[in-house]
Amino acid sequence: MPVYSFEAISSAGDTRKGVIEADSAKAARAQLRAQALVPLKVDPVSAQEALASGSRGGLRRGKRVFGPTALAIWTRQLAGLVASGLPLERALTSLSDEAEKAPERELVATLRAEVNGGAPFARALSQHPREFSRIFVAVIGAGEQSGNLGLVLERLADDLEEQQALQSKLIGAALYPAIVSLVAVVIVLFLVTYVVPQVASVFASSKRALPLLTILMIGLSSFLRSYGWLLLLAIIFGAIGARLALANAQFHEKFDAAWLSLPIVGRLSRSYNAARFASTLAMLSGAGVPILKALQAAAETLSNRALRSDAQDALVLVREGAPLHSALAQKKRFPPLLAMFARLGEQTGQLPVMLARAAKQLGTEVQRRAMQLATLLEPLLIVAMGMVVMLIVLAVLLPIIQLNQLVK
Repeated sequence: MPVYSFEAISSAGDTRKGVIEADSAKAARAQLRAQALVPLKVDPVSAQEALASGSRGGLRRGKRVFGPTALAIWTRQLAGLVASGLPLERALTSLSDEAEKAPERELVATLRAEVNGGAPFARALSQHPREFSRIFVAVIGAGEQSGNLGLVLERLADDLEEQQALQSKLIGAALYPAIVSLVAVVIVLFLVTYVVPQVASVFASSKRALPLLTILMIGLSSFLRSYGWLLLLAIIFGAIGARLALANAQFHEKFDAAWLSLPIVGRLSRSYNAARFASTLAMLSGAGVPILKALQAAAETLSNRALRSDAQDALVLVREGAPLHSALAQKKRFPPLLAMFARLGEQTGQLPVMLARAAKQLGTEVQRRAMQLATLLEPLLIVAMGMVVMLIVLAVLLPIIQLNQLVK
């Protein structure tokens, strides 16, 4: 079906631009009027031009059309339509018509135009790398080649939703300790830089020696008031320096390797990355992607560069003929559970199923450990804040107590 670019005015007076499919320019104008739009300009374009136009329209503002949650919802909707027997073009048309935001509507319309032009769906998706990752495109391509696009979309939606759920729980577990820490820092800075100097001025005229704790607190207050800006600059430049250092690939890999060796957070990071790796590998291998391509794509999902390097080394071993479980077992930074489930999957011929079970078990362990860590940190932070405030209050009260004793 021909594709037309249009410029129209909505009932609210806003100017809208995009692409639309119609049998003729007259039919395109009729469709726009049916959507309560007044067409100003309707020109025929090719599918490739429509794709490029929609991509610029959706991304020119520097924001992604689909966020992680929106992408999972959109994939689930598309999976439901395709699984019900609706052709892909009609499914995309339905999603384009139901889209509430103009960038999303334009993006789906360009995908539909490319598919109607005879291009595979995976190829259309690959034209928007900011919206659809290489793994997303690879899974869709495997589903098209196997003829099970609906089933593959369902698995992809499940994986996206599980990933979002895991990230949400981790963020929720870290949110309360972060808020408590921020409030504690603000309160302590207020007490040290404002309250303590006020009290110190009261005893400035006194010839008597102040308690050691009070002297130390006054010195700390004086330092922060005089050189606090230098301390802030040091923190800012330190953060910039750390960011520049992490831009070096070798340093970043060594830093990530050291991070994995930490007692609690290191194990948590290792389990989280391993769960993501196993989930992606299970999804790709289950969709029919060759194991070497699946390993390469799964390795790219690892945020920890040390583990990513281990995964790429395992890929080399598998390419040379080693079993997957043996290659993973040689990399000690991966949890042994992953190699065990890979071995069971290879022995039973159900590698995707076993890898999915490993991902689920590792993800559950990550959630459990994150909740335990958050539960432990909450009282510790409160106690630490209470002790700091108590020291400041004692530094203020001790001179008053001394003065009261002298009066008696």
